[in-house]
Amino acid sequence: MTSPTHQFEITPIVPFEVGGVDLSFTNASLWMVIAAVVTTSFLSICMRRKAMIPGRMQVMAEGLYEFVANMIRDNIGPRGQQYFPVVFTIFVIVLAGNSFGLLPYSFTYTSHFAATGALSLLIFFAVVFIGLYRHGFHFFRLFMPAGVPWWMSFLIIPIEVVSFVIRPITLSVRLTANMIGGHIMLKIFAGFCVGMLSLGAGGYVAALFPMLFNVVILAFEFLVAFLQAYVFAILCCIYLKDTIEIGH
Repeated sequence: MTSPTHQFEITPIVPFEVGGVDLSFTNASLWMVIAAVVTTSFLSICMRRKAMIPGRMQVMAEGLYEFVANMIRDNIGPRGQQYFPVVFTIFVIVLAGNSFGLLPYSFTYTSHFAATGALSLLIFFAVVFIGLYRHGFHFFRLFMPAGVPWWMSFLIIPIEVVSFVIRPITLSVRLTANMIGGHIMLKIFAGFCVGMLSLGAGGYVAALFPMLFNVVILAFEFLVAFLQAYVFAILCCIYLKDTIEIGH
């Protein structure tokens, strides 16, 4: 029986190296491509008719659009709709990675810090660059909230700077840890089922309990897959809000 962490190993499918740098096409790359193709194709097919009275598939696509639009409107405000493309894309990427990773023989690319960290750094640097572009050095007032006495600045500013800098770490680690934890639990209970089946007739009956529990966990993991994508997108909205509210 393989280790519960074996499912997170990145293996090359098409080995490729340039100047000592490994650029192989891996199982993680494959499932990223699958996620991109499936989600793009799904949304394109759903919106192909663009009917005034939408069908079921168009309703699903429009519902997803409205869900993200409301998320941005509630957390950033009306001016936040300019960030809709990036927030919508990140939400779909994370949701697809979380969900597809629950399929048999798949790979959960959101269980790797490299993938989630890249998305987190994208938002982090976007906030910094857009904030400086729009507000100049006035952007750094973010680290000194309004109404705080000047004599507390020696304490408040370092705390605010640290909390701002570690945003990419907390954002990515939260998602990665949740994906790893859930998948390891599924693997462990699946291992219990296999182990009990080797005990004979009595093992078949005993294997039903971990199998049923695994079904419950799997259903819960689909919920977690959506919730973690939602939390990731919500935090992205909260961070992007800093580029709008500074100086107002």
